[in-house]
Amino acid sequence: MASAGNNSRALPWALVTPALAWTCAFFVLPFIAMGFSSLTAHEGGFTLANYSQFFTDPSYWRAMVNSLEVTAIVTVISILLAYPFAWILAEMVPERWQRLALMLAVLPFWTSYVVRSYSWLLVLAQNGVINRALTGIGLIGEPLQLANTRFATVTGFVHFFVMLLTLTIFANLKQLSPSYRRAAADLGAGPVRTFLHVVLPLTLPGIIVGAFLTFVLCIGDYITPQILGGNNELVMPQLVMMQIGRRGDFPLASALSIILMAVVTIAYLACARWLKIERA
Repeated sequence: MASAGNNSRALPWALVTPALAWTCAFFVLPFIAMGFSSLTAHEGGFTLANYSQFFTDPSYWRAMVNSLEVTAIVTVISILLAYPFAWILAEMVPERWQRLALMLAVLPFWTSYVVRSYSWLLVLAQNGVINRALTGIGLIGEPLQLANTRFATVTGFVHFFVMLLTLTIFANLKQLSPSYRRAAADLGAGPVRTFLHVVLPLTLPGIIVGAFLTFVLCIGDYITPQILGGNNELVMPQLVMMQIGRRGDFPLASALSIILMAVVTIAYLACARWLKIERA
């Protein structure tokens, strides 16, 4: 009997051990190594100068502010575009066509992330499709500076994250029972009040999940700001890569990465607490 009890207690640990080992090997240990690196000077020895440099250098603060501003703009625009799109897919597209519609909606995910960014660069360039069209119909006399700007970076991000948010919101809308809307209608609520007081609050978890995923992926992305934004307005991932590629300053790059992870952690805790309150 004792042997059977020991086996039953050991089985759960045996099942989770591979996942724990993987997490330790590829997240915990590298994170600890990065933490130690962030506390060392470029010439050697332990120091907090890497962190103090971030808080005292205005250019580093500007990079963080740029990252937060771009991420906030992308998240808000993506939600405003994704919610109506998800609503149309869930409520207006016939059930038999929804799978096909979803497949067409996620087609951008089938293309390489780098290829999509370079495609937008070609579209937004001074000799690109948009400037050619505007010049051809006489709306502008000279090409607009669209590439290598914040507008280009936001456009590239929104193109990707609208689809991600559409999927999370669509899943929430499909799980919403029609009885809630019927009950609201029986109580005298019109379509607008039903949406504002019933549908929207019940689908907020899907919005928050999609918004958090957008925040995490957007604030840590290096490729899109580098290709579409250039170096005119640095964000944190670009700043980290500059310390590695140009200066070889791994301790400072580690400190900046830790700070960026701290911002993401704060965002996660804020979202988790809000969702917990909503479920209560």
